Amino acid sequence: MKRKAMIMDEAALRRAMARITHEIIERNQGAEGLCLLGVRRRGVPLAAMLADNIRRFEGVEVPLGYLDVTLHRDDLSDTDKRNAANECHIPCDIRQKTVILVDDVLYTGRTARAAMEAVFANARPRAVQLAVLVDRGHRELPIRPDYVGKNVPTSKSERIAVTVPELDGESGVYICGADSE
Repeated sequence: MKRKAMIMDEAALRRAMARITHEIIERNQGAEGLCLLGVRRRGVPLAAMLADNIRRFEGVEVPLGYLDVTLHRDDLSDTDKRNAANECHIPCDIRQKTVILVDDVLYTGRTARAAMEAVFANARPRAVQLAVLVDRGHRELPIRPDYVGKNVPTSKSERIAVTVPELDGESGVYICGADSE
């Protein structure tokens, strides 16, 4: 992947996640009644970072799980869906919880829509909120995040790459050129 520019280094990423954590706590008047669900892949370590921050800031252990939204996507073929693992872990009864979906990048809105469908396939929570590290615009669906680490206007030919230590060995956010894989 050819990186054109660094948008956030590890320190900036951690500051953005700390700010999102404080916004979540403030908006929900504490952390009781929350459940964090990371969207596989990079949303999972970001959700874990939020859970760690909530534990440090509020002393509350928030249920933490993950969603594989592949089967709920509307832009994949039936073959792609049949080959999907569809691994989801929802760690608690979410019917009386505010579920916060956590993802790395919000682009067209299709992944966020699929994540909502995956949640509702399990149960109907009290509320669903969306936290993303980067909002790059170009929405195709009427979806807006509740919490954003950074808004990064991009062209449709560019990509945003979020790296996390658990998967990539480093933390950062990069703009990648059209010629990158």
